Amino acid sequence: MLKNPQASILISSYNKGNYLEQCIKSCLSQTQKNIEVVLLDNFSNDKTNVVLKKFSKKVKILKKKRISKFPALNQIDLLNKAFKVSKGSIIYLLDADDYFKKSKIKNINDIFKTKKKVSVIFDIPTIKSKNSYKKFKIKTKKTKNIWPTIIPTSSIAMRRSFFSQYLRSDNLRKFNLLEIDFRINVLAFNILKNFLVLDKNLTYYRVTKNSIMDNTRKYSKKWWHKRKQAHEYMFKLFKKNKIDYRNLDFSVTNIFNYLLKIV
Repeated sequence: MLKNPQASILISSYNKGNYLEQCIKSCLSQTQKNIEVVLLDNFSNDKTNVVLKKFSKKVKILKKKRISKFPALNQIDLLNKAFKVSKGSIIYLLDADDYFKKSKIKNINDIFKTKKKVSVIFDIPTIKSKNSYKKFKIKTKKTKNIWPTIIPTSSIAMRRSFFSQYLRSDNLRKFNLLEIDFRINVLAFNILKNFLVLDKNLTYYRVTKNSIMDNTRKYSKKWWHKRKQAHEYMFKLFKKNKIDYRNLDFSVTNIFNYLLKIV
């Protein structure tokens, strides 16, 4: 393993054996060579172990038990552990069912070298659904206090200091439905504002049936519950940073949560 890698790719994995090999190969085939790959798995019970054996000498592989029944918290827990054992100055997050283009690390590392004040870089992923491909769209939000379009986890790259700051400041277990991409997007876009959105397709984001988002149907009870948590998370973050958070949508969301008897 590298002693001083320029970048660390942190892969979170649970039962993604069908996609894992392509994911890992995309990391190992990067044009930027001074990188490490750290994979944390929640003791998958599919064919994950068969795939991992192929890469045991090239990838730092660790296993950790799930801490929760909520996938979002398990993912954050895995990435937290992966970060602690990683050494890279630039951190790349990657879901085990997604994969990178060969030039991704080189492209983004070069930008970090020249843009010293930028702490987070998002690239625009290509969405892969079965055999079709389309570009992820970022919507223009005119209302300041509505959260930004959430760019997926696998399209997030950040300086080590930023990720460390996030992990220290976030109450990881309280908001059990909120994925790490939402949390980091809000911190970067709405609070610190030290980000760059790179209009390049350097990541393939795969739509799968067993993804974290798959079982959250729009306007369902869970959807309203998750929306309430999102508002509460933002309210807390804004208050901590002495930013006013007034939002009609927050009030409407609370009404629906009351009517649906969501605690």
